[in-house]
Amino acid sequence: MSEASRDVLERFQNGSIRFGVVGLGYVGLPLAIEVAAAGIEVIGFDVQRSVVEGVNAGLSHIQDVPSASVARLRTEGRLEATLEMGRLAECDVISVCVPTPLSKTRDPDISFVLESGKAVAAALRPGQLVILESTTYPGTTRDVLLPLLDATGLEVGRDFFLCFSPERVDPGNETWHTRNTPKVIGGITPACLEIGVAVYSRFIDTMVPVSSPEAAELTKLLENTFRAVNIALVNETAQVADRLEVDIWEVIEAAATKPFGFMKFTPGPGLGGHCIPIDPHYLSWKMRTLDYRTRFIELASEVNAEMPRFVVGKVQEALNSERKAVNGSRILVLGAAYKPNIDDVRESPAIEILNDLARLSADVRYHDPYIPSIAEDGHEWHSVELTDEELDAADCVVLVTDHAAFDLERIFDRAAILVDSRNATGEIARRRGAGHPQRWIVKGGAEPGT
Repeated sequence: MSEASRDVLERFQNGSIRFGVVGLGYVGLPLAIEVAAAGIEVIGFDVQRSVVEGVNAGLSHIQDVPSASVARLRTEGRLEATLEMGRLAECDVISVCVPTPLSKTRDPDISFVLESGKAVAAALRPGQLVILESTTYPGTTRDVLLPLLDATGLEVGRDFFLCFSPERVDPGNETWHTRNTPKVIGGITPACLEIGVAVYSRFIDTMVPVSSPEAAELTKLLENTFRAVNIALVNETAQVADRLEVDIWEVIEAAATKPFGFMKFTPGPGLGGHCIPIDPHYLSWKMRTLDYRTRFIELASEVNAEMPRFVVGKVQEALNSERKAVNGSRILVLGAAYKPNIDDVRESPAIEILNDLARLSADVRYHDPYIPSIAEDGHEWHSVELTDEELDAADCVVLVTDHAAFDLERIFDRAAILVDSRNATGEIARRRGAGHPQRWIVKGGAEPGT
């Protein structure tokens, strides 16, 4: 490490620094709050005026970040937000936390990373550390972001420092959050890595250094591909169990008693959120450029994509058993968020279920205490109040997201037909002696074989 790099390291370890966060969404705002709470001055950058004005007013637009935390840090002068990307030059550390969605062809869309990289390059000065946190394919940091910064004439590892450190945000998780979740990081050079670890160690409990940005990029993709593949396995097994008229949840609980060699995953209506449905495609796309087919990833994606249609099929089956058609039936979908107790509908299987039921001419409506309205694929819905009258009027109730706020006993009692894609009411059904062996249709409809 050069003398200049050692000076940067010492200042970043112990001195006063200013931290910039580009993108104040589900990743960026929690990071900004954690950094500011550690006593470091933070400037948050975003392209949405409403986000910037909200943060500067002491308000949070992210469910996991209380407005009180934003307001306190604003009052203490440790947090501000801005639309002015030129102010990146004021920051000693710049963390890029922008979205990396898929295109309509399911290819990586790194346009936000590119635009952010150009803004960082325009403001780059000696002594800055730049970290990419956005989930992306292996090689993005070195092959996409580094050339933009190199074009300034500054040298990586000496004049500026570049790392990749993937976000590990789990919305709604009350146990694991930004500070106590171990953080993986890889640097372009050893000096980059050492300085990156020094900075994050000021507000992250456990750092996990790896040998390169590519290793860190692949680590994040492995984590979510592991989940996607195993969820696909249990979703396919659920469809097998359904045809065998075996209770898949009973099978899973029995298998989970094995103290070794088994990890419990549960089936559901499909994958949701920004990470698990999307991240494996980044790896699959990258490997296609290297003439390699990621067969597990592609098959897992196909299986998981089938689950919303499987749930709709269960609704059809239950209604048919009562000599009713989906066409014209009043169907109430409970839960629109992709997971319980959050306000995020990104990639939520509930959207596809709502759309499919609407295409079948059902009178479909939904209730979600966190999602007041949805506008997708030409349809617009508004969450209805979950009254006794609404439950009583439904020909079929479909439980898609098992929010803790739901009174499951009341839902079970009121629903004429209940299709439960999460087994949230399974224990109630067992206690009442109701339901089919498969458990997807826990109330209503004829028993198998009748």
